[in-house]
Amino acid sequence: MKGITYITDKKQRVQSVVLDYKLFKNAGEELEDIFDVLVAEARKNEKNVPFDNVIENLKRKGKL
Repeated sequence: MKGITYITDKKQRVQSVVLDYKLFKNAGEELEDIFDVLVAEARKNEKNVPFDNVIENLKRKGKL
């Protein structure tokens, strides 16, 4: 894809992705979507916390 460069290791595994700023500088929402997917992927093995516990903790800390 034009404007995207993949940096790979010796085994051709992608290590980094470089986006051409000139091509992507106005792609704010699209880049935000990509970032959201990357964060979700990075967190897929984290322990889940029940929603009620989250609400309870926020109330206890005075944030709700």
